[in-house]
Amino acid sequence: MGRNPTIALTGGQGDRRRSRCGLVSGYVFRVIREQLGHTQETLAEAFSVSADTIAGWETGRRPMTALAVGQMLAHRHRLMRMGAGAAPLLALERALEADVLLASALDDEGTPANSPLGAWVMRRDLVEVLAWPLTGVTPEPMRALQAPSRPRRGPAADRPELSGEERHRFFGHMRRMAEEAHAGHQFLLRRQALYLAGYDDAADTSAWLTQQRKTAHPSDWLTQWLASRSVAAVAARQGDRDRMQHFISTTLDDHDAGEAANLSYWAYWIGESTHPELSDDFIAAPGVISWPGHRLLRHLVAGLVPQHGFFDLNLHTLWALLAARPGLLRTGSDAGRALRARLPLLLDGSTASTRARRELEGIRYAIRLAEA
Repeated sequence: MGRNPTIALTGGQGDRRRSRCGLVSGYVFRVIREQLGHTQETLAEAFSVSADTIAGWETGRRPMTALAVGQMLAHRHRLMRMGAGAAPLLALERALEADVLLASALDDEGTPANSPLGAWVMRRDLVEVLAWPLTGVTPEPMRALQAPSRPRRGPAADRPELSGEERHRFFGHMRRMAEEAHAGHQFLLRRQALYLAGYDDAADTSAWLTQQRKTAHPSDWLTQWLASRSVAAVAARQGDRDRMQHFISTTLDDHDAGEAANLSYWAYWIGESTHPELSDDFIAAPGVISWPGHRLLRHLVAGLVPQHGFFDLNLHTLWALLAARPGLLRTGSDAGRALRARLPLLLDGSTASTRARRELEGIRYAIRLAEA
């Protein structure tokens, strides 16, 4: 797929109009301001800037990504002293990262060699924020925030949102990166670009992804494993659960290395292991589980929703996690109590596959052992 049509030029300068690159961070900043009970004017006074500057940050007209690092840190520290919570401040950090990635994609910049998408293995907390203006799904750190303490003046968006033309440019860039990364044998970039491209609701997305799968010829075990997982994940997101069930039964369930890789991938994805990885090699690295597992347990239990496309993978991973770390059931955690309460309902349901019911029974047996 080639580049998208040329964007309108600025008057007489011959340069492409730069995209807004503060969309997500500006929205998160606005939510934090409202949570603190400030207007743009009162926060501007506290920050020693003009109200127009605050408005520019919040709309993306003056993107926060353009601020000097030291200045941004000073603003963050000021928000902390004013009482901003840890969750929204973390969301602001991720939003700044997401805006950098969005700007690169919307301006269709760079080559696979210098694309930020291939610089490191992304985690869920960043991907959720990056996908927010594409899917409308609110990231976890933002879900618990209350409505603003005072009414907003005039209409205000309830989430960061890209225009139709901006979405077209973003997904066009993802497709270009995926195709060029394939030609350049840059698997991490291709994998992550394909994952993001899977959020596109365009009519030809499924056909394009199918074609991309046909052109892939992984040469080693890890690359094959990750390629199979990516294909299953994108299919599940689009409502095709059969491919995910096939991935579990053929690539995970009958392969010890595949099970270990699955746990390693999940632990990194949800933040159990905090060290950033620059390649996927860590997923297949041998060794014992060194991460606690409590966060992963909580995430997987919350994902036990039979109607969800990832239900089968969440359940299988939970089953494998408890087999590897049975002590997690003896901690008396909220996740453990939620699992005990939810298990009978899941077992009584009629939609679970034979393998899923077997795994649910295995989890129930593990709970009984932990309570003995």
